[in-house]
Parts: sequence; C-alpha cells; structure tokens
Amino acid sequence: MKRLLILLFGLFVVSNTWAKKYPEKPNIIIFVADDLGYSDLSCYGSKDIKTPNIDKLANKGVRLTDFHTNGTVCSPTRAALLTGKYQQRTSVSDIVTVWKRDEGLDLAEITFAEQFQGAGYTTGICGKWHLGYKSMYNPINQGFDTFNGFVSGNIDYHGHQDYRGYLDWWRQDKIQNEEGYSTDLITKYALNFIEENKNNPFLLYVPHEAPHGPFQGRNDKAFRVTGEEILDVKCSYEDTRKTYKEMVEVMDEGIGKVMKSLKKNKLDKNTIVFFFSDNGGAKYSKNTPLRGGKSTVYEGGHRVPCIVYWKGRLRHIEVDEILMTMDIYPTITKLAGIENTHMMDGQDFFNVLTSNARMESRDLFWEWRGRFAMRRGDYKLILHPVKEEVMLFDLKNDISEKNNIAKQKPELVEEMKLAILSWFKSVKDN
Repeated sequence: MKRLLILLFGLFVVSNTWAKKYPEKPNIIIFVADDLGYSDLSCYGSKDIKTPNIDKLANKGVRLTDFHTNGTVCSPTRAALLTGKYQQRTSVSDIVTVWKRDEGLDLAEITFAEQFQGAGYTTGICGKWHLGYKSMYNPINQGFDTFNGFVSGNIDYHGHQDYRGYLDWWRQDKIQNEEGYSTDLITKYALNFIEENKNNPFLLYVPHEAPHGPFQGRNDKAFRVTGEEILDVKCSYEDTRKTYKEMVEVMDEGIGKVMKSLKKNKLDKNTIVFFFSDNGGAKYSKNTPLRGGKSTVYEGGHRVPCIVYWKGRLRHIEVDEILMTMDIYPTITKLAGIENTHMMDGQDFFNVLTSNARMESRDLFWEWRGRFAMRRGDYKLILHPVKEEVMLFDLKNDISEKNNIAKQKPELVEEMKLAILSWFKSVKDN
C-alpha cells in the first residue's frame, strides 16, 4: 500500500507555469561531506586545503553562508535530509551505533528517494548510510534502486571494517567487500551510476566518508582487522591534519570527476548539484570563525558550507538566508514536479537561489542530548535546562558567539525559552 501511495504521489505535477519554465525533469546529485569544518574549503577561507573542483561550483553557482544541518552529528542530520522533517519526529534522533543494531529509519517514513522513484526517476546511493544496520533498513528498502557503500558511522578506508571489527561494505543488501580506498570507490560507483542512467532522469545521493576518521590517506595501510575492536590510530596533530587535508582533497578530486562526466554526457545543463557537510567539523577540522564543533549546538556544530550549482540556471550569488538540511527535500521535489502530500517541516528554497528572495520568517531549532538551541532572526538562544544555563547571542554582530547578552534582553529570552519547550513537546508528541 505504501509503494502504491508513493507512486500516486509521484504522478502529481506542479503548475503549468513551473512546467513551462523547467520542461525537462532535472537530474539531482547530492554530495554530503562528513565532519567537514566550516573553513575547510578554499572557497570558505581555507589557507592550506585546496579544493579547486568544489570551488568551481561555488564560484559559478550559489554559495550559502548561513546554511545549517538539522543535527550536530551524523545520523540525525541524515534522517532530516531523507524525510524533510525534524529528526525528532522520526525514529532517528540520536546516533545509530553498533550497540543499536536493531534501530534504523522507520520504514513508514516517506524518503525523498521513494518520491523520486515513484515519479519515474532511477535512484542511487554511493557511500555512507548510517540509518540502520539491519537489512530491513537498507537503502534499497527506503527508495534507492542501487546501493554501494557502508551502513555504519565510519569504516577503515582500506579494509572497510567499522570500529567494532565488523566488515561493512555493501552492494545492495549484501556484504560484498572489494579492494580500494573508500573515497575512490564512492567516486567510481557515482561515475558508473551516471553512465548507466544517462538516458533517464536520475537522483544520485553521494554521502562521502571523508573527512571523518579514521584518518587515512589514499596510500596508507589498513589498520582495522575483522573481528577486532580498533577505534583509531595514534599520531601527532600535525600528521593528522596533513592526512585530513589529503582526505578532503581526494574527495574534491572525485567531485571533479563526476562533474566532468556530466559534461561529457551532456547532462550538466539538466543536473542540479548540492554540496554540504552533515554537521560541523570535528577535532582536526577548522571551523573559523565559528565557536564549537561537531556535537555542540554552537554555530560550529551545525553551520556548514553549502553550495548549489546548476549550469545555465543558477547565477553566481552569495546567499545569507537561514536554511536547513530538511529544506532540501521540498526543494528538489518541487524542481522535479513532484507534489508532497505528507507532513514536512522543511520549506522549498529554490526562489532564494534564483532571485535571492527571502524565506518566510520562521523559528528554527536544534537539540542534542538535553542541550537546545533556537534561531529567531539574528538572535540565537542556547539552553541547557539541567545546568540552568542560558545564553543569547546576536549573530549579526557576533558570529563567534563570544558575548552572552541574555541579561540584556530578558523578555526575548523568556519568549524563546517557551518557544523551545513548545517545539520540543510538539516533535516528541508527533
């Protein structure tokens, strides 16, 4: 019954005006980096990491400066991306770990892949899933026609074991290991997917492992062993940052190959490309000028680089509109002429990309293990009820969140606290 409903949803189209403006079904490619810092791309200020291919997308497309992930860690953001909802409404509001192997994204959720599949698109994922270990939660059961990659939070880039020693490299819903550096393998399968589907509309989701740990370069050796628990190797900060740099640059190289493939196959003018990170940077990244990083509700935990490129359709602009991961879903379905008839929290932002329009005013929320954050315009409130900690920042004048002005605006603080509590009750009661 669910599949039938999805098929029916996919047959709906938007208005004739929209159809005339975009007569062809656009292909969609979504690249997601893992734990990339806000300033770890050349186009976002990096001085040591060189990312010419991603920079090209930014320099010819739309560079977003106030884009945020729904979660401050991996799985929650991915749940929000796939469903268009606050992850707290789904079954994945925390990290899916090897200790929670029975958990995963609820099969009742309608993913964007299912919507596109029902509308006649071929859908594929190459890379990291992290929304359920068991076969029932596999991407091919959540709207993807093809899956090549891994289901855990991270794997050895060469041996492909997770940190508990489980072999974790899949083809469809079966373990099928192969030799190769995971970043290169992800690129290889992305290229294969494009070649195999160049004559039909497609949606390709490319969630990279890089630059998440373990920190391994293309020519390093595998250090994890099947059946043994090994989290990471020990090395100096300088050595690890050097490796981290290589990991980002190899990912950039692969993205360049994908873009060349689109051009070779004359698909670049009918393919919209998204690139962003799943959360803020971790230990060896750089989040300058933001405070905090991964797993915090400071800006460094969820404000990330985001680029949208569509040759001939989007001009080069910089956009400071406040956007979220959950907004991707309604945006790409609108582009494809697919009507969403189920509840979503995300909002379509394509007009922001084409004309630098403004989104309707809305409050936005983050929550991670008892710590909350809320954005209302330029103001951001951070609340930790257990520790009775309250911080208010004016991000327009204090993007680094250094000056707590909560005592100067007590009425605003109380309004935002009540809004956070009301929001949290609504998503948990959903």
